[in-house]
Amino acid sequence: MTAQYQVHGDIAVITLNNPPVNGLGLATRRAVTDGLAQANADTAVKAIVLTGAGKAFSGGADIKEFDTPEAMREPNLLSMILAIENSAKPVVAAIHSVCMGGGLETALGCHYRIAAPGCNVALPEVKLGLIPGAGGTQRLPRVLGVEAALNMIVSGEPVKSELLASLPGQKLFDKLAASAESLLEEALIFARSIADARPLPLVRNLKCKHPQGDAYFQFARNMVKGMAKNYPAPLKCVDAVEAATKQKFDAGMAFELSTFLNLMWTPESRALRHIFAAERAASKIPDVPADTAQRAINSVAIIGAGTMGGGIAMNFLNAGIPVKLLEAKPEALERGLATIRKNYEAQVAKGKLKQDKLDQRMGLLSTTLSYDDLGDADMVIEAVFEDMGVKKSVFQELDRVMKPGAILASNTSTLDLDQIASFTQRPQDVVGTHFFSPANVMKLLEVVRGKATAKDVLATVMALGKKIKKTSVVSGVCDGFIGNRMIEQYGRQAGFLLDEGCTPAQVDKAVEKFGFAMGPFRMGDLAGNDIGWAIRKRRYVEMPGMKYSKTADLLCELGRFGQKTGAGWYDYQAGKRDAVPSALVEKMVVDHRASLGITPRKISDEEIVQRLVYAMVNEAAHILEEGIASKASDIDMVYLTGYGFPIYRGGPMHYADQVGLFNVVQAMQRFAQNPLDDAAFWTPAPLLAKLAAEGKTFN
Repeated sequence: MTAQYQVHGDIAVITLNNPPVNGLGLATRRAVTDGLAQANADTAVKAIVLTGAGKAFSGGADIKEFDTPEAMREPNLLSMILAIENSAKPVVAAIHSVCMGGGLETALGCHYRIAAPGCNVALPEVKLGLIPGAGGTQRLPRVLGVEAALNMIVSGEPVKSELLASLPGQKLFDKLAASAESLLEEALIFARSIADARPLPLVRNLKCKHPQGDAYFQFARNMVKGMAKNYPAPLKCVDAVEAATKQKFDAGMAFELSTFLNLMWTPESRALRHIFAAERAASKIPDVPADTAQRAINSVAIIGAGTMGGGIAMNFLNAGIPVKLLEAKPEALERGLATIRKNYEAQVAKGKLKQDKLDQRMGLLSTTLSYDDLGDADMVIEAVFEDMGVKKSVFQELDRVMKPGAILASNTSTLDLDQIASFTQRPQDVVGTHFFSPANVMKLLEVVRGKATAKDVLATVMALGKKIKKTSVVSGVCDGFIGNRMIEQYGRQAGFLLDEGCTPAQVDKAVEKFGFAMGPFRMGDLAGNDIGWAIRKRRYVEMPGMKYSKTADLLCELGRFGQKTGAGWYDYQAGKRDAVPSALVEKMVVDHRASLGITPRKISDEEIVQRLVYAMVNEAAHILEEGIASKASDIDMVYLTGYGFPIYRGGPMHYADQVGLFNVVQAMQRFAQNPLDDAAFWTPAPLLAKLAAEGKTFN
């Protein structure tokens, strides 16, 4: 049973018990309504307490039921809340720990509410592109006042119960319990004290008005519009709360429900719900059981104190894990330490970090020039230059000094992890931890699984990723892993577009209008164009048949490596990051085009976006087929958290699903006809062709 029924003297207690957050799935809703009926039929019972077992009152809808017929099966959430309201005996919600979404809507349907301090209270539906759909927009303004309620509904952020209890005139809580431990006891005493009080108070009967009326809602709309331009739900939250102030309760409820159902079908809500599920699925590895024993990681060593090594170190220091930083030269160590301290001081200056926290974090950091000082660390991460010879010497040293059972990790972004593991006598302990720059900011961690990587190593690194607040995605071994292997195809298409008639600014603007944080040429300037140049030089030797535009090489030959040299695809002024179109680069592109005898043509934004995005999708289909990624949603998480793919489009694979894989394949066949493009590349990957032919999707 996902809800238990017990009688304590003259009080019936219904306890939600559907871990981890007591989601209100169909079985739970049935158990609650059955419990209500049983309590109302028992003459010895005077009142009812509704509470939650474990670490939550209720987190709301059961995510396993999302987008299934079960979600609306009777008793659906609205029917369950109606049954609570219609109970002839008073129902007291005893709220603790987590009370969110449908959980809060359920509590608002109860006659009374008592809350433990420290409880997180929220209506987070807006984060899934929805509005509350079981009375949240109609009842919360009646108990908290219109402004406080609207702020909570539009932001979706949790607020502590004691803060809500202190709001003047609030009717959300009838009582604040002394503690979570005493909550049930206090709820039983409270239930006895109101057992005979009639009529039973209902939130729906409370008045709901705003003194400024229309003027306030106009102001709210203007504020929300500025913040939520790509998302329809926040503005709909304003509409629904306004309906609570202008319509009778039942009419407001009908308005809320129809708005909720319409939003369910929007591409934005589908994308956000996909991401919600994908994020949880990323931590699950098909052949690594959830209960796999993990290795203890109480200290970490990092090889290399450059930008990457320093950024990686900050992740562990922030999580309270001691770090030992190794460099070859004392001045490199000094520079690395100074950068870490400067990053923390910038956070203190902005009020994001307290000085004592800075001191505490820096206190966890020690340095060394000798590999012999690293032996005690539970894990070591190599963040040195991207060259196999350099990696070899580092891993041979680590194999010599690290204690048995230590995890040996490489931050390589493209190199063969199996080859790196072969430099040691313990390939089972070697794993890839590909952080993204700046490593202390970017959310993505690509965890690269070598053919020998032990399952407990994988389980440990995934759990550690969570501890340092990263979104960890497992990748198999291939050139560039998931993210960089796909971005290469995106970059190749960007180059062909220059050859055919675009300027760098035109390509970037089209992609940014689609929703990317930055286009391919601005991204190249930020990362350093010399990095791509080094990869292409390797490709020319290893894969002579692979076709590239020569424009990027010409740019690098001019020494224009990007922001770090003050000039790349764009010009940059000292101390500024603004990308200024460069007349010199545009002339270079025009001259190169002429040397190839190409007559430029006008290229639409739609073609630019399709070629760049579908190139990634086709490469991703190969990645899935080869088993480099275990599921399409993992690829979406890589692009959403590491490459600036627009959140409201749900990642490249989800986006392709929404466009329709049949349509994606049709577009690819058109691109294959272009003599200046790479026709062989546009042959749809077998998996993509198969799914499109069967009318199926990646996710």
